[in-house]
Amino acid sequence: MAIETVGVVGAGQMGNGIAHVFAAAGYDVLLTDISEEALERALEVIAANLGRQVSRGKIGEEDRNAALSRIATTPKLTDLGRTDLVIEAATERETIKQAIFEDLVPHLKPETILTSNTSSISITRLASRTDRPEKFMGFHFMNPVPVMQLVELIRGIATDDATYSALKEVVENLGKTAASAEDFPAFIVNRILMPMINEAVYTLYEGVGSVSSIDSAMKLGTNHPMGPLELADFIGLDTCLAIMNVLHDGLADTKYRPCPLLTKYVEAGWLGRKTERGFYDYRGEVPVPTR
Repeated sequence: MAIETVGVVGAGQMGNGIAHVFAAAGYDVLLTDISEEALERALEVIAANLGRQVSRGKIGEEDRNAALSRIATTPKLTDLGRTDLVIEAATERETIKQAIFEDLVPHLKPETILTSNTSSISITRLASRTDRPEKFMGFHFMNPVPVMQLVELIRGIATDDATYSALKEVVENLGKTAASAEDFPAFIVNRILMPMINEAVYTLYEGVGSVSSIDSAMKLGTNHPMGPLELADFIGLDTCLAIMNVLHDGLADTKYRPCPLLTKYVEAGWLGRKTERGFYDYRGEVPVPTR
């Protein structure tokens, strides 16, 4: 399974990061999104991030230009049918992902590997809605993709050994480290991380501590680089809530019940950094706690 061309579905924060690392590693990338504006913005972000790597001496100017030349964009999802590997990095909603695969599958080459960057949804279930469950895997990158070294590889019940081996080799080519996870809700990282964030929100909800005291306690008391509420804002509170719901629904354990305060913030549209308000207000020069 020689992989040379990679299709990325979704030009948001995860999609542009994935396109960045694949292009930098020598793969030809075709990036698609329903929004032309999102595609233009993604190219600007990738160029800026590559430029930052040049300024820090991590890559040369020629490497930057070569990587950018390997990225093409298209508003047509079906154009990705000619690629060797497709990575779906759309919104963390199963109905959206299923609709993408339904539209894409008829246009794929027989040998194309299909993957999802989902952070929590069942790979077996997603794969079962395609024509190639044996060539389908979870390919979960961490955010921000160019910086984080881990990629979770999740096999569905039908995934064959050749597909797993091909993707493990791709991760090595990217200079990252693979961690194999079983196909259970939220896999490894988010199975552990999201309940911690949810518990931090409960700690705030119950008045045990303020936003700043909770984040300071975890940064200074456990040496975390970001406090859990600051991290939740970075990830997106809607994403955190979606993953908690997947855990709660999939494992039927009350310890995964999303905090009502997290739900309230999402209902208010206060989703964190991307909406400029979450547990912090980012509209000024310095983030200010909202509680």
